[in-house]
Amino acid sequence: MYGEALDRIIVENTSAGRIIRNMLLAAVSLFVNGFGIYLTIQANIGASPWDVLNLGASKTLGILYGNASIAIALTILFIDIIMREPIGLAMFIDATVVGKSVDFFNWLAPVPKCNSLPLGILLMIAGLFVIAYTQGTYMAAQLGCGPRDTLLVGLKKRLKRVPIGAVSIGLLSLATFIGWLLGGPVGIGTIISALCSGPILQFSLGTLHFDAAAVKHQNLRDSLKVLFRSA
Repeated sequence: MYGEALDRIIVENTSAGRIIRNMLLAAVSLFVNGFGIYLTIQANIGASPWDVLNLGASKTLGILYGNASIAIALTILFIDIIMREPIGLAMFIDATVVGKSVDFFNWLAPVPKCNSLPLGILLMIAGLFVIAYTQGTYMAAQLGCGPRDTLLVGLKKRLKRVPIGAVSIGLLSLATFIGWLLGGPVGIGTIISALCSGPILQFSLGTLHFDAAAVKHQNLRDSLKVLFRSA
């Protein structure tokens, strides 16, 4: 049922109205995505690789998680631009909404931190499923991938002989190491996230009957052309 609903909401960004609609779709999806990240943090068994970095930066700089996340995401986005990788409107939404969504749920505090390993593992996996399913609706907006995914693709293009899996492991390992140096929480949850995120995403997209590889994302320049043409 959810897969059929996803098929119905996929529309090409050929008008200002459709672009605005899909920007809202991306924003709502990423807000719920932030709830999934919040759950993985509340699992309290070690954060995902990128969140080890976000939490480490937050701790070291004495700032909110969301502000640290935004700063890191915008830095990666700047690197993507230098690498001349495709930039879409949703990348800016991704860079700002997710982190502040986590801050919102930290403030709301609907789920206490786990104090047992089994419960922590269950909450970590639940969070990963929320993240995976919201990635499907986020990609359906067709306004670009997130800064980190774009960085991964850009690095793969430049390391042609290295499998993308190895590039991903290297990137996640670097984020984890730097985050650990900054005081970010590393534990069994970090390993679970690194190993299970891909398979869970593949499972979720399969249940949605959604082919992420077939999505043609609109770049920032084309989106602006449509918006200004319709103005």
